[in-house]
Amino acid sequence: MPFLLRLQHHVPNFETWKRAFDSDPLDRKGSGVRRYHVHRAVGDPGFVVVDLELDSAAAAEALLQRLRQMWNGPAKAVMQNPEAWVVETVETKVV
Repeated sequence: MPFLLRLQHHVPNFETWKRAFDSDPLDRKGSGVRRYHVHRAVGDPGFVVVDLELDSAAAAEALLQRLRQMWNGPAKAVMQNPEAWVVETVETKVV
């Protein structure tokens, strides 16, 4: 089963944040990301959740360490209060 690096944070301006995200400063594919999902809270469009799918917990942890460095630097301009977890998918079911 895949592993997810789940990120959540507030963004003052979604379009500005999305441009920064799309510029891919950490090379998602080169970091082992197979796919990702970007979500916004319906009641708070400045609240963003990102799921990055990777093949291993080690790859997710390594990317998280690089993200934390970025969060302490230039990312502060486009996001606030980042949190992250590495989670393992234990079941997927279509209903």
